[in-house]
Amino acid sequence: MDKIKLKWRIFSFLLGFCALLIIMLWMFQTVFLFDMYKFVRSKEIDSAISYIKKNINNTELPSILNELMNEKEIMVTKTNDFAPLPVPIRDDRGRRMQETVTKTKIFTLDNGTKLSLTFHAIITPVNATVNTIKLQLYVITGIMIAMSVTLAIIIAKKISRPIEDINKSAKTLSKGNYDVIFNAKNFLEISELSDTLNAMAKELSKVESLRRELMANVSHDLRTPLSLIYSYAEMMHDFPEEISKEQSQIIMDEAKRLSSLVNDILDFTKIEKGLDSINKTKFNITEVLSMIAYRTSKLVEQKGYSINFEYEREYFVYADEVKISQAFYNMLINAVNYCGDDKHIEIIQYISDDDKLKIDIIDHGQGISSEELPYIWDRYYKSDKSHKRGVTGSGLGLSIVKKIFELHNIEYGVDSELGKGSVFWFKFESPEL
Repeated sequence: MDKIKLKWRIFSFLLGFCALLIIMLWMFQTVFLFDMYKFVRSKEIDSAISYIKKNINNTELPSILNELMNEKEIMVTKTNDFAPLPVPIRDDRGRRMQETVTKTKIFTLDNGTKLSLTFHAIITPVNATVNTIKLQLYVITGIMIAMSVTLAIIIAKKISRPIEDINKSAKTLSKGNYDVIFNAKNFLEISELSDTLNAMAKELSKVESLRRELMANVSHDLRTPLSLIYSYAEMMHDFPEEISKEQSQIIMDEAKRLSSLVNDILDFTKIEKGLDSINKTKFNITEVLSMIAYRTSKLVEQKGYSINFEYEREYFVYADEVKISQAFYNMLINAVNYCGDDKHIEIIQYISDDDKLKIDIIDHGQGISSEELPYIWDRYYKSDKSHKRGVTGSGLGLSIVKKIFELHNIEYGVDSELGKGSVFWFKFESPEL
């Protein structure tokens, strides 16, 4: 049953529904016709009894009885004047030819006397009517079957065609063709599904593009330090007496770059899979940020970078200290990589207008265009497409920041303008002194 196509399943349901309607029509117009006719006549007698009860003392009662006889074909007689209930009249084949519905009612007159009246409603033979209806039903049934089959096929195709088109496009998408467009618009649900799949195809295309960029970035980041490490290691092997601190430092620096790249990828993978749990504690956020800024400043000061951390007082927050430290460090390194020629980064801690503790990380680099802003938090994305040697990283730093802040429900963002630098920020609610 699961392998039946949707259009044939819809077709069978619609055809079955039409068949049920035809069967019901036949049953009520033939089998139950006489019983329903008898029931209606019985209700007419009940109405006549109620009408006579209201007019039992009316001087014009005889004319009222004649009216019932002429209009409703209901004869009213005194009970004692009427013969016993007649049996149905049948023909020589046993078919009913005539039958009477009879009811007796005792009325009380104004003078206190009792009057018993019997109401008789003759049921007209319906055999000829049934035969006529049957003939009509044969014609109607044939027309309904033809129309229902045609309508069922049209509806089934109309409903199933957009789904078949979506399935065909989905198969194309599964083969890696992300340029496919889902354009089924026949129904609201199908239209929404098409829009969702188009958005998915767009995101998959973007992820594929970013994945290729990551491969290029990682290949570049791995190739250069590995080449340097190998070259200096080979030189140290060939000329051990000429080893200098500078050569050893270069090997250590390049090994550190490789370690940082691998750690970024591992950290992001762990956070994305939810393997890292949040361990919230109360800690001095000002002290933590100040220490990270100081240590990072010492690491980059030899290359001419300077980091300045400004704050008026210290605050405590309730969060995961390790994760927040990692997020802040990644944002700070991002600022170092893109701070521009002045190589100066400012960090400002203050209470914002909405009474939240806000931390701004300000660089004076080239800034980020409005077209790129929505994508800087995506994994693998790197704003600098040329991938200069001085800019290190896997493109995962800000993605890790995003994941950590989302796990904490911390508000974060960036304000940037081309040629004027960027301000990355995040906020803590309910800080304590």
